[in-house]
Amino acid sequence: MPTNEEKQAVWQAYYNRKPTRVPVTYGINPRVVLFNKSLNPFGITFEDYFNSASALIEIQIRFAEYVGECINQYRDSPVERPKHVNFYIDNQNSYDSLYFGTPLEFRDGQVADTLPILAGSDKYRLFDMDIEHPLDNPFIKRCIKRYEDVKQAIPRLSYKDMTFSVSPPLLGFDGHLTIATCLRGSELYSDIYEDPEYFHRLLSFIHNAVIIRNRALAEFFGQKAFVGQRGGFADDSIQLISLNTYKEMVMPYHKKWYSLWSEQGPHSMHLCGDATRHFPTIVKELHVDSFDTGFPVNFTWLRKAVGNDVEILGGPEVSILLNGTPEQVYNRTKEILQSGIMEGGRFILRDANNLPPNVPEENLSAMYNCCLEHGNYLYQ
Repeated sequence: MPTNEEKQAVWQAYYNRKPTRVPVTYGINPRVVLFNKSLNPFGITFEDYFNSASALIEIQIRFAEYVGECINQYRDSPVERPKHVNFYIDNQNSYDSLYFGTPLEFRDGQVADTLPILAGSDKYRLFDMDIEHPLDNPFIKRCIKRYEDVKQAIPRLSYKDMTFSVSPPLLGFDGHLTIATCLRGSELYSDIYEDPEYFHRLLSFIHNAVIIRNRALAEFFGQKAFVGQRGGFADDSIQLISLNTYKEMVMPYHKKWYSLWSEQGPHSMHLCGDATRHFPTIVKELHVDSFDTGFPVNFTWLRKAVGNDVEILGGPEVSILLNGTPEQVYNRTKEILQSGIMEGGRFILRDANNLPPNVPEENLSAMYNCCLEHGNYLYQ
């Protein structure tokens, strides 16, 4: 296996646009600990994790150890026991919906999720929400309280000579169409045709509310939102609409969002699902030059469609990583690496998308070893 120094050199060569090998990473979060009995021996639940500072601390320390000492064996990150853990207020993908008032459901063996609140005749109720005072929002107040609880606990922590800190709960954005879908449900897609005025009113309301929220939170913690040249966010639900509908009904909001950083970018975007048909338009119109993908993706088509200068992150489906054999994982990884996606040296190999709990280590090893053998640029 590569040494930590050799791994660092792979990334440096990649960033210098003189890659020697495809870098490997994973999308991973503390749910891999929460749903793994050996890593979570006390049976801490998602509800505990969301409500208790001590549960959050316990899980995130175990997560940091698991990543540093285990997962990093199979990606281009240093293998080492963590010396420092920076806690964060983890709301998973529910934070936007919770901000807009959706209830949170805790489900056995599953990530917590929200329910639509704008279904049927309730479609207009959101517009009564006070978006001008985000720090008075119940969800934001709860995030700040969780942050303060963790911050107060840190001076009393002692574990394997580690040091600790906690990040302020600054929030990003998971996308106009995605959050509108979380709030309105499937009826949103009838609104596009039957009530486009409402559709635009809803997306505009979400857009403005998130900007005000993110600026207020950043200012509260002595920071500034929308800093720098490169903007980024996700909007997975655009996989559900046609290219024409995207251009007409959703892309203008994406353009407004990126303009908060700069008009010309370059920007980045995360898009899970079958959304790659939108990528060439997004590259041209929104100046996005980096896509984090999920599944399904036709890598051969995608590289030809967006050109060699656009960065693509992607790889084997998580279902194969979780349930396949090492041979299947190896062969799927090889198929991707030999698809043409490496042309231009702008490809990062990762899971598609977000590593699930209980993936066998031998499957992670198979994916990494395949890249070590077939992801080299010097020997193409």
